[in-house]
Amino acid sequence: MKGGEQVLAVLEELEERARAAVHGWVVDAYVLPMKQRVRTLADRGLVEIASREDRAELSAWEGTLVLWAARVAPAGHDLLLYARSRPCPETAPEGPGPEQRLVELRPSQMAALRLFVSLSGQLRVPLAEGLKEQVRTARCDHGARRWLLHLTQEQMELVAYGFWLHRMTGSAVEANHFSRDYGITHRPAPRPAPRPPSAAQRPPIG
Repeated sequence: MKGGEQVLAVLEELEERARAAVHGWVVDAYVLPMKQRVRTLADRGLVEIASREDRAELSAWEGTLVLWAARVAPAGHDLLLYARSRPCPETAPEGPGPEQRLVELRPSQMAALRLFVSLSGQLRVPLAEGLKEQVRTARCDHGARRWLLHLTQEQMELVAYGFWLHRMTGSAVEANHFSRDYGITHRPAPRPAPRPPSAAQRPPIG
């Protein structure tokens, strides 16, 4: 088991045991078998060790002397949450699916795209279906320093729109690279004027 996996395993076990306790702490006998590992994580800010005052309260709660107790610290909680949210490498598709195309983005492009996607709840132009998930599950080719996504034509056009927003508020490099690499450039077009109602739709006069 790798170091990161060992850390997550200890945090998972500690969180599970704490969940079973009403007060949210793992006390004495339950934590002794993993005490050294828990102390190591406490030194890294991932676990909180009960203070003397905490142990006094826990002793009153438990009805017995509590000499040692621990629980997952906020940073440990966030690490577990992040780990659970990340896509599993083995589930990542090997190649583009039907109607998809492999898109390789530079780090600055990926940063701009992540900002664009993060505003999805506020944008008036809706994101193409599946784009947010593609950004979340994108894989990084560290050798080539490129982020790999599998996008449909509709999704790529929305990416170009995001890069246009980025261009208009700062750097044009990201949009220019995308246009050169994939031949897609967003060019704003005026919205068509609403058609006047037909005679049948006009309200009666008088």
